[in-house]
Amino acid sequence: MERINKTLGRLSKSPDFRQRYDHLKSEVLTNPDIQAFLLANQDRITDSMIEKNLMKLYEYMSQTKNCKDCPNLGHCVNMMQGYEPTLVLERDTIGIHYRPCPSKIIHDERRKTEKLIKSIYVPREILQASFADFSLDSPGRIHAFEYAEQFASTFDPGSAMKGLFLYGSFGVGKSYLLGAIANQLAEKEISSLIVYVPEFLREMKQSLGDQTLNEKLETVKNARILMLDDIGAEAMSSWTRDEILGSILQFRMHEQLPTFFTSNFDFKGLEHHLTYTQRGEEEKMKAARIMERIKYLSIPVRLDGPNRRHN
Repeated sequence: MERINKTLGRLSKSPDFRQRYDHLKSEVLTNPDIQAFLLANQDRITDSMIEKNLMKLYEYMSQTKNCKDCPNLGHCVNMMQGYEPTLVLERDTIGIHYRPCPSKIIHDERRKTEKLIKSIYVPREILQASFADFSLDSPGRIHAFEYAEQFASTFDPGSAMKGLFLYGSFGVGKSYLLGAIANQLAEKEISSLIVYVPEFLREMKQSLGDQTLNEKLETVKNARILMLDDIGAEAMSSWTRDEILGSILQFRMHEQLPTFFTSNFDFKGLEHHLTYTQRGEEEKMKAARIMERIKYLSIPVRLDGPNRRHN
């Protein structure tokens, strides 16, 4: 049997093989990203190194390095799904390191939080929400859309920006708009946390027994961007209002962390809801304190229109 090096040597002398090799080499060396890498390291890279590592350069060229055209992590076409390549110099050879892409980073952050807090589950239509599919058929919807799009496009980590308090009837697209904001931010590698409030407060009560309350509370408090979905739909107790919701909002107000809300109530209706506990106790001052924090953190906008869930 012929040795592999002899076989390769014989093939390399073939005109057809040589033609394909030269074409591949030309394609690799004219790639803008590879040219930039070679130029940046021209004092260290030799022609011999390029020849020896041509297939690595081709591998790098064949992988996508931009997630903007990728619909989601499941459709990633790269050799290592969710990872993008970067060229590196390792002594006298050219190597490839794979690092998590923006979609992978956001996905892993969400999965990590979802394992801790079950109430972070978001319906599929919200995960796929986009500004392009949000209806602009009323002044309130246009106002909400314009602010949401501006927030998503201009927000930088560490900047102090108010969120939205979206209120209106069932099915008008309040939660959908939160999802569109979250997805737009994810494209900028900025994570956000959407929490369904009624289930979250029930879960926090249950966490008293498994010693995970503080960890969950700190996760929500410190979320870079927090979205509290359907506040006012929960059965409120003094403890969940003051120790959980109040604690989260107080922290975020002091740290000036962007916070969004959706509710079927306007400010006045929500304050009334927060005033009366499950036991029927009237606590106007405590409800007013919560509302003061919500008003500090968000801009109220009413969404109207038909119930789009039934269309």
